[in-house]
Amino acid sequence: MDWNVVLFENWQVKLVCLVLILAAYIDGKQLRVPNWLTFPLVLSGIAYQAWCSGWLGVEAAVVGLVVGLLCLLPLYSVGGMGAGDVKLMAGIGAWLGASTTFSAFCVSAVVGAVLAVLMVVRRGDYREHYTNFWMILSEFMQIQNPRQLSQIAAERKPRMLLLPYAIPICIGSIGYFAFTGMI
Repeated sequence: MDWNVVLFENWQVKLVCLVLILAAYIDGKQLRVPNWLTFPLVLSGIAYQAWCSGWLGVEAAVVGLVVGLLCLLPLYSVGGMGAGDVKLMAGIGAWLGASTTFSAFCVSAVVGAVLAVLMVVRRGDYREHYTNFWMILSEFMQIQNPRQLSQIAAERKPRMLLLPYAIPICIGSIGYFAFTGMI
């Protein structure tokens, strides 16, 4: 086995995986993904793409970054997601591009849904979570102002069962990378 190939082939994907694992660990412990992790991920992704492909690389990184932001920004705007999770997806986009980021997001969303259900099952408060789900969905459908939705979510947050979303992002993204042969 040629260890140089194993270690350095698709090294940028492996680097993103390491950052995702660290983000998931921190989010699991602190319920936040820190800026000292997300901002360098975003900026280094843009710099790497610029170094590889010049202005076309910068363009690709920015498009990937925007896709990463847009995947989670709607949930963030209504208080259902932390800003660190959004910036983490943007960092994936800056490094790996729009298509890979969107696909990783889709898998992460499925993983997040499964983990959320497992958390509810483990906790056992089915009725409370069922009621909360329909209440949040009703608010989302009826209230058109994202600021008002965000304020309602902030008031409800201390009573809610919170999912550190960097964990599903990590599991889903790395799972997608492995499934597609990127790592």
